[in-house]
Amino acid sequence: MVILLHGFPGNERNLDLAQALRRAGDDVLFFDYRGSWGSPGDFSFTHSIEDTQAAIAYVRDPVNAARFRADPARVILVGHSMGGFMARYAAGRDPNIVATVLISGSALGVDQVAPLKPEQRATALVPLAEHFKAQGMAPLAGCTPASLAAEVIAHADTWNIQSLARDFPARPLLVVHSDDGYMSWNQAFVAALPPAAAARVTQVHFATDHSYSDQRIALEQAIVEFLAKALNQR
Repeated sequence: MVILLHGFPGNERNLDLAQALRRAGDDVLFFDYRGSWGSPGDFSFTHSIEDTQAAIAYVRDPVNAARFRADPARVILVGHSMGGFMARYAAGRDPNIVATVLISGSALGVDQVAPLKPEQRATALVPLAEHFKAQGMAPLAGCTPASLAAEVIAHADTWNIQSLARDFPARPLLVVHSDDGYMSWNQAFVAALPPAAAARVTQVHFATDHSYSDQRIALEQAIVEFLAKALNQR
């Protein structure tokens, strides 16, 4: 079962990727985080983490696994941009995730804040808020650019790349990057992984934009082929 995690605010939903994975034989669960795109509740990064973990629990529930005819022991996370952060966070705390795919995984701005001294971090609030505002807030309810920036600052010590990489399990990990400026964050994450986890990493680069606009079929093929190979070698 693949859980497909969209980004911020979620304009690129990657449903073509969902169909490619279905053709390859995987079930795919796609959902909107609470407070996004009409989903009830208030949007926040913390709620999105909780929703990702709830989705994992949902597909592992024996009743749901039987209904979907899915293997609850074969949960795969595929996340794009902010969804890549969610996948990185969840897989790092759940050694039973069998494989993870990060597509231009975002750092949410955490790694601009983490190096600052605690008394300096408040200075990051305005530029972070402006960044989130520029990404588009219309599909998100119950939050403001400033509330999201404050959340990032509050979790800078636990959401940064070094913390997320420290205990990442040795499971197949595909890291996909493009020319969107996110590559350095993802390469820093790979560099910070424990040796056993780093040995399971595959990296792929596409010379394209953040949505992989002109490389969609190649992106699909890379992910399908990675999962087929990785899961056959378990």
